[in-house]
This record gives sequence, structure tokens and C-alpha cells, in this order.
Amino acid sequence: MRYGFFPGCTLESAAEELMISTKKVASAMGIELIELEGWTCCGASHIQDVDKKVSLAVNARNLALAEKLDAPLLTVCNTCTLMLRTAKKTLDDNEAMKESVNEALHEAGMTYQGKSEVTHLLWALIEDYGLENLKKLVKRPLTGLKVANFYGCHIVRPPQVMGFENHMNPQSMEMVAEVLGAESVDFDQRLACCGFHSVFPAESEVMKLTAKNCLSPKSAGADCMVTPCPLCQMQLDMYQPNAQKGFGEDITMPILHLPQLIGLALGFEPEELAIDRHIIDAIPMLNKSLA
Repeated sequence: MRYGFFPGCTLESAAEELMISTKKVASAMGIELIELEGWTCCGASHIQDVDKKVSLAVNARNLALAEKLDAPLLTVCNTCTLMLRTAKKTLDDNEAMKESVNEALHEAGMTYQGKSEVTHLLWALIEDYGLENLKKLVKRPLTGLKVANFYGCHIVRPPQVMGFENHMNPQSMEMVAEVLGAESVDFDQRLACCGFHSVFPAESEVMKLTAKNCLSPKSAGADCMVTPCPLCQMQLDMYQPNAQKGFGEDITMPILHLPQLIGLALGFEPEELAIDRHIIDAIPMLNKSLA
């Protein structure tokens, strides 16, 4: 299996530990991730509000880089997936817009053709790799680990762009957790927003949301929260101490990125997956749950 890999800004900077775990897990699974040479930020769901055509052109260029590799484009970020899929759908459905964007790309010697599909690691595990094949690689079943699967907004909405599964009741994360041997815990905030994109203009409200997102799975008995999105992971982990300051109840909840959960089941130690770099210490919980 071979993909053009779009890591996105978060894995390249603030959440480098998630890049480490993603590459380790992909290599262990025999998945070849070829990082797109010269990729640029997807716009993080904001650029289109400033200039829609620039947003399309930036992501058309990213897609064209995957087309040069003759490979599908894979991300591990919900927002990157949304931005790239939105651009692809818009350009594929609007020939005039596609021609206009390609005029801009031609100045850089590039052309968007629409040949490469855009997928997320979570989807690729199910559609391309196969959960039965993943199950065969499990060396340390996560028996005893109760996980709360936090999807995040952009991997299920809007359904006309994302469309992988039922956006009202997705099950892909639960399917992966089951194969790894973990127990999925249902909780109220399962499909909530993490607040990442609003943290600066509405910090107070987002801190309340962060506290609620962490307390909900804790109250449901989860040992940790797992998300397929590095932005959700970073928001809920990094800002958790800030959210705790204004909240009476203990909201402590370790937050893992999906590749880290998979890596644990494949036999990697938490430190090898850079879980020890998180703000909220997950190591004691993992040592106890996986003992």
C-alpha cells in the first residue's frame, strides 16, 4: 500500500510526537507514506473565508503533488481531510472553476487533473488495509483498556463532502478499537466539537467545552480518549490544565491520537510512540490498564 502523505502543519510543528507515532505505525504495517514534496498548509478551515479561489488553488496544488506520485493522498488530520476533499469536490464538479485554478497552477508548472482520491488513515484502515489484516498484527491486545472515541467535527461533517459513514452515528473508531482488543465506552460528547478553531476568539467558552469534553468520558468510566485528529488531540491535551482551572470537578483525561492506540496494540512501548511527550501523563494509566 502506497500513499502520497500530507502530514499537515500540526504534525510538522506543535504535535511532532504524532508524526513520530504515525510513521512508526505505518512502517510496522507495511504502509508506504511518501511525504508530498513541497506541500503547503491546507488553510485549516479559515482560508476560504478570506479568499475562496486561493483556498482552492492551494489545495489543488497539494492534490496535484499526489497526482505526480500516481497515488491517493492520505492524511491523519480531520481538518486537512475536509479541506482537501472540499477542494477536490468543488473542482471536479465545476469545470470553469477547475480551469480558472489551473491557470494559476500553470504559472508553477502544475496542473490539477482530479486523479488522486483523498482519504484519512482511519478510513484507509477499513477500506484499503482491512481490519482482519490489522488484527493479525496485534501483539499486545488492549484488553482492559476502556477508550472513549472522540471523532471531532470534520471527519464526519459535512456528510456530502466526507461521506465515509453515518455522520449521526459513526462506528469506524469503535470497529478499530474492537480489533485492537480495547473496550469502547459510550459518552455524551462523542461527536462534539473540540473547540480548536475557536480557542482564540472565544477562549472562555472553549475552555468550558474542553472541560465538558474531558469530564464526559471520565464520568462514563473511560481510561483515555482517542481521536483520529491531531487538532482535537492537541486541543484536549494541551488546554486541559487551563480548562481545569475554571472547573470544580477533576476532568483529568489522557488523550491519544489514533496511530498511538494502534501502536500500543502492535507492541510499541508508550515512549516509542512519544506518548510521554503529552501534557496529560498517560503512562501510569496505560501501565495499570495494560498490565
